[in-house]
Amino acid sequence: MPAMERKIDILGLNLHYGAFHALKQVTMPVASRQITALIGPSGCGKSTLLRALNRMNDLIPGVRVTGTVTLDGHNIYAPDTDVCELRKRVGMVFQRPNPFPLSVWDNVAFGLRVAGRKQDDAFHDRIEHSLRAAWLWDQVQDKLHRSALELPLDQQQRLCVARLIAIEPEVILMDEPCSALDPISTAKIEELMLELKKAYTIAIVTHNMQQAARISDRSGYMLLGDMVEFGPTAALFTSPKDLRTQDYISGRYG
Repeated sequence: MPAMERKIDILGLNLHYGAFHALKQVTMPVASRQITALIGPSGCGKSTLLRALNRMNDLIPGVRVTGTVTLDGHNIYAPDTDVCELRKRVGMVFQRPNPFPLSVWDNVAFGLRVAGRKQDDAFHDRIEHSLRAAWLWDQVQDKLHRSALELPLDQQQRLCVARLIAIEPEVILMDEPCSALDPISTAKIEELMLELKKAYTIAIVTHNMQQAARISDRSGYMLLGDMVEFGPTAALFTSPKDLRTQDYISGRYG
């Protein structure tokens, strides 16, 4: 993959939780404006790797990291990294929808207010744009001042995406964003991800191999903290190079 297409480069990444070696010499690229999926059994390090991309693991006591993760060529673990700015550029959508106990409008406005944005016409336009980008405007335009907690789960998850889009990230991390949703709602989120990749770089953790096959451009199979195999999704699912990948995909492991 040409260097100009890489948004994030992970090289020799190790992460320890105290004495536990959670990530072991992980190396992989995350391509710009594509969907990269991380698959593997529970406890293999997928979510830890995803959180390493915006240093969310820093919040856990006893974490140690070696190796490099570069965002547009800058090592995000360098001492001069502004972690708050990093998390604006690399945002996260979590496993379960987590809207704030505020109105729909205030949820999307939250990050803009924290950033000190003036509440002018551009502010209001940004909120509408974000809700439209998350395919939510038509469903909520007459509910903007009602509690976000009243929305169905799939709309709550799309609201969390809109809240993230409002602060204009470059990368969107999604940690099993459909695990709490039914198949119809899952399909809506998958359609949204395919639309979002036109403007954003997306990395997703999923236990649903069919989901990874449907929506991702590249996939990595992880096992016990190792990146066993990484490559174009179609190739990884149809002709894996490692027997362990083949066993997982075929259902003989995990």
